Amino acid sequence: MASSEPQKRWTLQGATALVTGGTRGIGRAVVEELAGFGATVHTCSRNESELRECLTRWRALGFNVSGSVCDLTSRPDRENLMKEVSSAFDGKLNILVNNVGTNIRKPTVEYAAEEFSLLMNTNFESAYHMCQIAHPQLKASGRGSIVFISSVAGVVAIPSGTVYAACKGALNQITKNLACEWAKDNIRTNCVAPWYIRTSLVEHLLEDKKFLDQIIARTPLRREGDPKEVSALVVFLCLPAASYITVRQFQLMEV
Repeated sequence: MASSEPQKRWTLQGATALVTGGTRGIGRAVVEELAGFGATVHTCSRNESELRECLTRWRALGFNVSGSVCDLTSRPDRENLMKEVSSAFDGKLNILVNNVGTNIRKPTVEYAAEEFSLLMNTNFESAYHMCQIAHPQLKASGRGSIVFISSVAGVVAIPSGTVYAACKGALNQITKNLACEWAKDNIRTNCVAPWYIRTSLVEHLLEDKKFLDQIIARTPLRREGDPKEVSALVVFLCLPAASYITVRQFQLMEV
């Protein structure tokens, strides 16, 4: 009889996961991919009706997914979310995917202080704080994995807005720091930095043929990406098969 060891390396059966912003785009694809590999997943959204719709869909698919209405820009909301997750998962969390993000595209000199604060809070501070308050549960699981959803904008200069780029650059750096600082707690930290993926955040931009042609010209595969092509990498990084991969930034993909 063949050993079951290879199969165990490629499953998330018994693992618990929290995905922030899991009702749209990359976040939704990540939730479905994790659940498809056997993980028990909790996610959150500011939009209650959208969350209910997704939970109904996931139940119909046989996925073990729960959810909370939560505004990740609110520190109390983040703390309440983590309390719910701790209660649901008996104080142990295997996977944290920091996915929530937004953007306001404009020239640097035109950003108002309120816009700067919103982008920094949504794209960086929320992820930083989620790592802080998730740390005890990630450590308690004995096998923790954090994945940040960053962007190519944090690696090279593209016309996506300097504040967004700075936030994503900060995520790239914190990946390296946490991977080293928390390795002793058996918590791995990685980062996925996608190029243009067709989601609600950029779909209006990709409808502009001139803009799309410029993007395609800088893309080796000569097309925009699909959320499922990002979620596949995210889930791989959470699998036992990836147990020696940490402090890595995966850029998908731009030339």
